[in-house]
Order: sequence, then C-alpha cells, then structure tokens
Amino acid sequence: MSVLPNPIPARMKGLNRAEICDVNFSEFVKAWSGRAEARPAAGEAILEGSALDARGFRELFESQLVSRHLDLMARVLRVQNKVFYTIGSSGHEGNAMVARLTRHTDPAFLHYRSGGFMAERFRKLPGMDPVMDSALSFAASKDDPASGGRHKVWGSKPLWVLPQTSTIASHLPKALGTAVAIEAGKRLGHALPIPDDSITICSFGDASANHATAQTAFNAAAWTAYQKLPAPVLFVCEDNGIGISVKTPGGWIGNRFRNMDGLDYFTADGLDLAAGYGDVQRAVEHCRTTRRPTFLHLKTTRIMGHAGTDFEIEWRSIEELCAVEATDPLLRSAAIALESGLMSKDEVLDLYEQTRKKCFAAADEADRRPKLDNLADVVAPLAPYTPAKVAAEAKRADYDARRLEVFGSQAKLPENQPPRHLAIQINNALHDIFAKYPETLLFGEDVAQKGGVYTVTKGLQKAFGPRRVFNTLLDETMILGMAQGFANVGMLPIPEIQYLAYFHNACDQIRGEAASLQFFSNNQYANPMVVRIAGLGYQRGFGGHFHNDNSITALRDIPGLVVGCPSRGDDAATMLRTLTALAKVDGRVSVFLEPIALYMTKDLYEAGDGAWLTTYPKPDEAMTLGEGRIYGEGNDDLVIFSYGNGVPMSLRAARTIEAKHGWKARVVDLRWLVPLNEQFIREQARSAKRLLIVDEGRHSAGVGEGVLTAIAEGGYGARPFQRVVGVDTYTPLAGAAFLVIPGEDDIVAAADRLA
Repeated sequence: MSVLPNPIPARMKGLNRAEICDVNFSEFVKAWSGRAEARPAAGEAILEGSALDARGFRELFESQLVSRHLDLMARVLRVQNKVFYTIGSSGHEGNAMVARLTRHTDPAFLHYRSGGFMAERFRKLPGMDPVMDSALSFAASKDDPASGGRHKVWGSKPLWVLPQTSTIASHLPKALGTAVAIEAGKRLGHALPIPDDSITICSFGDASANHATAQTAFNAAAWTAYQKLPAPVLFVCEDNGIGISVKTPGGWIGNRFRNMDGLDYFTADGLDLAAGYGDVQRAVEHCRTTRRPTFLHLKTTRIMGHAGTDFEIEWRSIEELCAVEATDPLLRSAAIALESGLMSKDEVLDLYEQTRKKCFAAADEADRRPKLDNLADVVAPLAPYTPAKVAAEAKRADYDARRLEVFGSQAKLPENQPPRHLAIQINNALHDIFAKYPETLLFGEDVAQKGGVYTVTKGLQKAFGPRRVFNTLLDETMILGMAQGFANVGMLPIPEIQYLAYFHNACDQIRGEAASLQFFSNNQYANPMVVRIAGLGYQRGFGGHFHNDNSITALRDIPGLVVGCPSRGDDAATMLRTLTALAKVDGRVSVFLEPIALYMTKDLYEAGDGAWLTTYPKPDEAMTLGEGRIYGEGNDDLVIFSYGNGVPMSLRAARTIEAKHGWKARVVDLRWLVPLNEQFIREQARSAKRLLIVDEGRHSAGVGEGVLTAIAEGGYGARPFQRVVGVDTYTPLAGAAFLVIPGEDDIVAAADRLA
C-alpha cells in the first residue's frame, strides 16, 4: 500500500476548501510514482488479500466519483441559485460498499451523507440514473423522483430507500421497527412486499449516535436480542470524528458499542475500499444470517466542511485541515486503481473529469425542469383523502363469519347487547377491526394480558393471540418507531400511548417522521396507523399532571395528522372504523384521543339515568371524517361548541341555563379536532344568537382558538361570545386539578355574562 502524500498546502486562508480538495485529487494522480501491478482480470482481487474484485472496485470507484462531483457541483451552483442543498458526502464515499453488499429490497434509512451509497444502489436496477435523479433533487425540481421537489432527500421507491428529512437520529427507531416487522410479518403469515430474508439498513454519524432517539433504538435492539427475538437491522455508524464543529472523543464510538450486549459489533475502514470491503461483507452477512441487530462502525472522514456555509478555516487551523484532507478516501481509491494496474493516470483523470461533466450537465438540465410554483402542488401529497373510497371501506362488513367466531354467537354480537359505556364500545370496535383486518396489530405498555390500564384492550390478546396484541418496553419513542416499521411492510398498526403526557417526549416520531413521509416522498410511501392515546382531564381520585394532561396543542400543530375525540361509545366505534379505513385507503396517520374520565361514565343528568350509555352501531355504519354531532338542533338562543368531556358537561349546563334564562341551547360536539371542520362550525354559528366555546384544553393555542377563528373568518364574529377554557398551567393533584379546567358552573357563568 502506497503512502499518500500530503495535499497541496493552502496558499491563503480565504481559499475555498472544496476547490482545494478538487485540485488535490488531480495533483495526487499526476504526482503518483508508485509501481503498478499487472492489470487484474474482472473477477480477480483488486489487491492481494482483498475481498474486493477488480470489477467491483471499478464500479465502487465510479460511485464514489459520482458522489464527490455532486458535492462539488452543489457548492458551485448554489451561489447561482440553481442548487439548494450543500450538505455533502465528501469523505463518506466508502458507504458505497454497504450498498453494493446489500440488496435493493433491503429497506434503507439513510444519513444525509449517503451519496456514495445511493450512487451504488442505483446499479441494482437497470435503466436508473443516479446523476440525473440526484441533480433533480438538488435543484428542487417537480420532476425529482424522490420528493417531487419538496426537499433534497436520498430516496427511491423502486430501490427501497425511504425518503426522509429526519431530525438528528430520529430515523433509527423506525429502522429497527421495520426489522422487527419483517420477522413478525413472517410469523403471522403476512405477505411481505420484500423478500423474507431482507434486512434493514440505517446509517448515521458518530455525533448522532449520542442522541436520545438513537440511544432509544440501540436499547430497544438490545432488549429485543436479549429476548432472542430476531431484528435484522444493520446500524451503520459513519464515524468521521466530528459533529458540525464538535469533535467526538477519540475511540468513543468503539468503546461505547464494542461490548454492548445485544448489538453485534463490526468495524471496517470506509476510507479504503480494498481493505474495508471484506469487513463490511462480514457484517452484512452476519446480520442477514443471524437476524440479530448488528452495529457496523465505518471509519470515514469529513472534508469540505459540514455544508457550504461552514467555513472551517474560521475555527480549524490550516495544519488540521490539510491533515484531514490527506485522508480523503478518493485519494486512496485513485492509488488502488493505479497500484493494481487497473487504470492508468490518464484513465483515472479522464474518468474524474467525465464524471464532473456528467454531473454539471445533469444540474443544468435539472435547473431547466419545472419547479413547484403553486400551493396546490406543494401540499398535494400531504393529506390525501378520497372520501367515497374511505366511506365504502369503513362500511364494508363482509366478515360475518369471523365476527361470529370472535364474539361467540349471534346473540353475543355487540350490536345485540344492551347499551354500554365508552370503554366497552371501544373494546368492541377493536375486536371488530381485528376481525376485519388480519394485518392489524395492537401494542404498547400493559395492553396485552392486563388489557390496558383501563381494560380497554381486555380480551384482545386472548382472541387474536400474542403475535398481534403484545406489550412493548416502556418507551413511547420506540412504540411509535415500531408502528412505522409495521406500516412500512404493509401492516396496520394501532399503537397505544398510555397517557397523552407520555406522547410529548416522543412527538417527533409523528411530527417529523410518520406524518411527514407522504409529503416528502410525494405520496410514494406512507405510514398508515391509528395511534390510540388516553388523555384529557377530569379523573377523580387519581391523576396529577401526567394522568390529567389537557395539552392538545402538540397534536393540532402536526401537518397532515387527523385527530378524532369521541365523547360517547357509539361515536367511538364509528370513528375508529373511519380512521382505520383512512389508513388503509389513503395511508394516513391519525390519533384517536380517548377521554379517560368518560371511559366508564354511564349517567348524564342524574345518578342511575344511564343516559350516557349507547348501543353498539352495526358494522356497516361509519362516521364521515369531520362530521359533528348536534344536540338540540334548531335551538338558536345559545350554541355551545365542545368536545370530549365538555360535551356531557355542556348538556348538563344547558339545562341550568334554560331554567335560568329561558334560552333553548344547542350543543355541538365537534368530534374531529384536527382538522377542524370549519364549514360545519360556521353552519352551526350562522343562526346562533349567542356563542359559547367550551374547551377543556389550555387557554393558549387550544381547540377553542380554532373554533373562534373559523367563526370570525366566516363572517360571524360579531355574535356575542364567551370562551370557557383551561388555564395555562400544569395540572395539580387531587381536587386542585378541577380549579384549572372548566366545570359546569363555569359554563353557566359564561352564559350569565352573555345575558
């Protein structure tokens, strides 16, 4: 192996380091003076003792050059406003080895420095062009096959690279979840869209490995392996020793992961194709054959800075920069090409320049292609909705035999039972959904044998088995990551988050990952799921902040998400049917927010009246997305808008208000909180003499703000109105909790103010 000479010295501090790295390559090749071996045949080892043959090396080298020249092109054309992304892959081009040694049907969740990987994976299918496809993405063109111009992403539907714009390490849980789902799908007899022996690939940097979300995935992988459950995920840590400007302590990644129980550790030199190839091969083969979580520690470097705006010379010395640039993997690849006799100097330089021309030509063409220039095109894949198909699917009831098997007999069918409370009707609806969709899974904390903290999932595991209903580790981030994994392989997950407060620390798995996938993949990929969350306030005898959380704002702010909130059992059943149909037909992500305090509520006005019990709707009944429920239709003296716990409170308060003021009140249950049905809200406000919004959320950014905005923008803002809403505070324990959320007396007092 030849010793690489130092790059040419920087002649002045203001020199562009990308230009220097570009010049370094040509100067290195021209100055090379080593002895060349006889040209190897295509199937011969590129160098003695290497596992990489000459053909493989040549193709990997070409992929490395494509990646490098895309980076260089981006730096040049960004200042001309032709390219809009400059975080590059320079120094990481060795990840092309991982692409070569895996299959195009192995789902890949990639680090943003994966240009080499992508260029090499494009070889897996004929007729694909890594240069043009990547150039279209850099240029934010509508013709970008990955995202339709919505972001620069590495992605390809035919190559099973799921487009993403992950925050730091947030893609690791869904990568592990997909690996778990491959094995679970096989056990269930589910027809996977990829081969049964597929693995998932997840690449990330050494700095990202420290993030809590990454640690969640590593812990869950080890937890899975400890139980001898297969999870064939290949974690590829591309260790370049730095995160933007923060250096990783020397040896940290190796020391941290080499002896981590449950993760099988491999290391490889990503700077040297000839030396590193065999080690990468061993890691891939180990993961595929053992089906165990595997950690590949890939040595890389980072040249040209974090991005085009990162002027490293401002915080790194010239000596340090030159030393880093001397480790450029393309210099080593050029040396291998020359040492082995595979290529001459002129051939190397010609390939380098031809690749440059190809990348710039593609960029010029991409710049001429159409861009996203209207709002409708931008948001088209965000929230696809085909109402007629969803309604037909929600009402489809062609599974009578399975229902009878599940419930026991015609007489035991839930629609033939007396009226029941909310928790039982949700439970019945879940049994129905599991009977209708054999690909449905339900999982979370305590949901299996126990049936959930509030017994809402009681009996599901017994009826459908532990492969479809199971407990997870106590980690909401991983629960939602696993849900994405199951969705990726065509299953229908219904994860449970035990309390609304527990969702907040895992919110990015929905906000940044699941709900964004359709948008950033131009609706080529989706994460269909229904997330059940128990929440809201009014629990008596048990609670405090974590069990009486009324912070709905975090849900309302997620683009494309649907949130339904039932206040009674029959609504819950028909809403769940619609949400599962929405997932099946349109691939949507939704949250089913279940008011804990109403789970067991039987009475409405007086003890024993049973007025809040409902009969179970037949399986061919469903609720239209956005459809509200009206109590007292035609009553115009006072219209009260509410949802969840606020609905029965408002109905009781309405009786008091009528007795006190003689007003006939109409109570409107919104039922759907995201998106709000603004047209429905305005229709209910149109004839109202007075308006009252009862919102059990918090004063700031609550649902009530959205209701009032819809009314005002509809031209009905002049109506006298009052808002009864929670206080901007955390919820205290015991009786003090009821001081910070609305009560019936507050509703009556608001009506008094309107009088």
